[in-house]
Amino acid sequence: MSIVIVGGNDRMATRYQDICKSFNHKSKVFTQMPADFDSKLGTPDLMVVFTGTCSHKMLGAVKKSSEKRGVPVEHVHSSSVSALKQLLSGYKGGRNVRT
Repeated sequence: MSIVIVGGNDRMATRYQDICKSFNHKSKVFTQMPADFDSKLGTPDLMVVFTGTCSHKMLGAVKKSSEKRGVPVEHVHSSSVSALKQLLSGYKGGRNVRT
C-alpha cells in the first residue's frame, strides 16, 4: 500500500517514513508545499493529512487531487508518531476501523 503524508514536522519526516515501512507501506512525506505539488502527490492508496501543521493551500490541493483520483483521505489533528501508528494500525482497506 502506498501512502502520502501531508503536513507534520520537518524533523519527523524520516520517522513517519520508518513507521509506514514498519507497517509494510511505501510512503511520501510533504511537510512543506513544493513546486508542482499536485503532480507530486501521484495516486496513492491513502492520503494522511496532519491538519494541525498543514497550510490551507496544501489542504486544498490534497482535497482537489483526492476527488479527481478517488483517493481516500484521513485527517489527523495531531502530527505525533503515536497518532500515525494508531491510524495505520486501525486502517483496513479503504476505511479506518476504530476499536
